[in-house]
Amino acid sequence: MKISPLAAQDAAGLVPLLQDLHALHVAHQPARYPADPAPEALADWLQDWLLEPGTEALVARSPTGAVMGYLLYEIEDRAALPVRSAERRAMVHHIAVAGPFQRIGVGKALMSEMRQRALDQGATVIGVTYAPFNTASAALMRGHGLEPVMTVAEWRPAQKSA
Repeated sequence: MKISPLAAQDAAGLVPLLQDLHALHVAHQPARYPADPAPEALADWLQDWLLEPGTEALVARSPTGAVMGYLLYEIEDRAALPVRSAERRAMVHHIAVAGPFQRIGVGKALMSEMRQRALDQGATVIGVTYAPFNTASAALMRGHGLEPVMTVAEWRPAQKSA
């Protein structure tokens, strides 16, 4: 397995994994996520996101070049507040591993690579959000020393039947 940064212009290569990740969220939280976004819209969105300063995607590839998984993170400089110290935070926004490559260490390798890159960029905190149903992500993050520090709750109106 080889892990390397993904250029923004190559973002379309992540769309199949993003579709799988998004479908998981739609299945568990349909009121929160629109079903079946257009692949072109996803590719454009990812490309634009990766062009933002401080945002990077890492991709894990098999020896044959197949995309095994990806991780998208952002380095954020957060100013000090009266109630919080200043910090440089690496925020993990996405991590996804293709089905055939799950449970063989791809997610761990992506997290380890991101952590080293973030530390090399001066990060003092690594953060992530994950949905309560995503026990695999929760376990992966715990394995890397990330523990929950807050809970976010939402209210949404009931969806109307079509």
